[in-house]
Amino acid sequence: MFLKKISLKNIRSYESAEIEFSQGSTLLSGDIGSGKTSVLLAIEFALFGLQPGQRGFSLLRNGQNEGAVKIEFEVDGKEIIIERTLKKSKTVSQDFCSIQIDGVKQEISVTELKTKVLEILNYPKEFAKKQNLLYRFTVYTPQEEMKQIILQDPETRINTLRHIFGIDKYKKILENASLISSKIREEKRIKEALISNLENEKEALLLKNKNLEDKKIILQTIEKELDAKKSAVEKIQEEEQEIAEKIEEKKALQQEVEKTRLMLATKKESILNNEKAIEQLKIQITTLQNLNFNESFIEEFERKISILKNETGLLNEQNISFATEISSLNLMINEKEFLKKNLSQLETCPTCLQSVDPNYKANVQNKLENEIANSANKIKEISLKKQELSSRIRKLESEMFELEKKIQDLKILKIKVEGIKEKQKTLFELESIQMSLQKDIILLNGHIQSLQDFVFELNKYNNLLQGKKSQLEKAIFEERKTEVKLAELKKELHMIEIQISEISERIYKTEKIKSELFYLTDLENWLSKKFLPIISFIEKNVMAKLKIEFSKLFSEWFSMLVSEQFNINLREDFSPIIEQQDYELDYEYLSGGERTAIALAYRLSLNQVINSFLGKIKTRDFVILDEPTDGFSEQQLDKMRDVLQELNVAQLIIVSHEQKIEGFVENVIRFAKRDGASFIEKRK
Repeated sequence: MFLKKISLKNIRSYESAEIEFSQGSTLLSGDIGSGKTSVLLAIEFALFGLQPGQRGFSLLRNGQNEGAVKIEFEVDGKEIIIERTLKKSKTVSQDFCSIQIDGVKQEISVTELKTKVLEILNYPKEFAKKQNLLYRFTVYTPQEEMKQIILQDPETRINTLRHIFGIDKYKKILENASLISSKIREEKRIKEALISNLENEKEALLLKNKNLEDKKIILQTIEKELDAKKSAVEKIQEEEQEIAEKIEEKKALQQEVEKTRLMLATKKESILNNEKAIEQLKIQITTLQNLNFNESFIEEFERKISILKNETGLLNEQNISFATEISSLNLMINEKEFLKKNLSQLETCPTCLQSVDPNYKANVQNKLENEIANSANKIKEISLKKQELSSRIRKLESEMFELEKKIQDLKILKIKVEGIKEKQKTLFELESIQMSLQKDIILLNGHIQSLQDFVFELNKYNNLLQGKKSQLEKAIFEERKTEVKLAELKKELHMIEIQISEISERIYKTEKIKSELFYLTDLENWLSKKFLPIISFIEKNVMAKLKIEFSKLFSEWFSMLVSEQFNINLREDFSPIIEQQDYELDYEYLSGGERTAIALAYRLSLNQVINSFLGKIKTRDFVILDEPTDGFSEQQLDKMRDVLQELNVAQLIIVSHEQKIEGFVENVIRFAKRDGASFIEKRK
């Protein structure tokens, strides 16, 4: 990785700044508080964003609502530009981020950008969800954290180093394997309890199968018995049907007897009716032969009726004339009454529009009253005449009615006289019918006797039918009894089959659990006897190798920084051991420069070990040292030249306020601060 440029806007003490970096070593120089460390924090923020526990307020310039960082760097020949912004609301949070690779820009989420950066730098994927410890211990360690790892308790230190080296996975594997072993043992106990009843289930299955076979044999016997009983019922039903058909035949014969008797009664009644009709016909013929009928009486009566009709017509016309005259008089009276009423209310003549004289009005009213009275008298006279005329018309109509009645009687008499021959013919026909009816009665009596003889013969089937019904009911009862027995047995068989199925299913599942138990036992043995020992062995070997390399580098770096005869190495937990003349020195009793030397040696050793262990990461040639000479003596400062040359990295950035360091580096960027704002004062 080669860092080219970083731009700051409202970041910590910077309002706006742009810093360009070169290959080789570069010193960020300036007084304490001039903004050197802010640049390093901005580089880390640009690459990885806000860290867990890091507050945005620590980066955003006081009094500002928005801030931004833009970083440009190169990895494997690819030009990469990353932009991140901060925005203040209730809290300060990351607002926008983007990445541009060889001119292709993407706006992505914070999480996606961190993953993308880790991918570009070829950091292990597991660091995507972890703090940037790998970056902190290989590239940039803030000044306040330089000595922190030395002062940590051994367990925290070893766990941190496991995490940085990426071998905490072995510990996690061991912990997870132990947890899995515990789960396996628990699962084994459960499965052992589940298979404890397996043999009993197998014995129960054998008994159930034997019981099933026995029941099936009984079932076949009952089915044969049921078939026999069904056949018996069918036979009885056939016999009953034959008897029922005979009884139906008997009923049909009885109905035929009744019909014949009805026909006989009808014929006898016909004979009696015919005898009466013959007697009446004889009397009528004798009576009609004695009648004296004269047809001229009909003509005389019709002539008189014609005269009466003409007279009645004239009287009706006169009556209509009287009615019309009365109606006209009543209409005239109404008009004069209306005129009289209007005249009494009239004050002015409607024609000449002059006042009407009261005397004239009285004369006219008197005249109208006289005319009304005359018309009323005339109506009375005409009404009396009309009443007399109506009485005359009714009398004439009564005479015509009597004459018409007589004519009708004469016509009927004429018809009767003319019907003597017809009656004589009818009399002959009735006498012939009587003879035929007498013969039919003799035949019907014979037929009835024959039918009654057949009915008598069929009476015996009534008792037979009752017996067959009783026999059929008993056979059906036995059949149903057997069907119930068969159904109960089938139900019992079905229940046994269900039980066998359930037991078989349980045995199958238990056998499967048993197989799983064998597998779990083998797995537990493999984990405890093979896997865990191998993982522990690998972890110990890896840690031992790292410790040897780390200890060697630590001793070399420390000896370059401290001239005194110190013997320095590491414990198993990577704690530094400092000895002088066979006496172990406590870290707290060392001078400030010695403590800084130990921390720097530890930091550089850690950097080299990690870069060696994780050889493919893209930051192995990029190192940032933040105040690495804090508390150094002049002699130790002189030795920093050798240390920097020994580092042999492509790009080295040092933050220091020591002017002497300027002579050890290729590039120097000076920072200053005025009115609370940092800026680049000079570059050489």
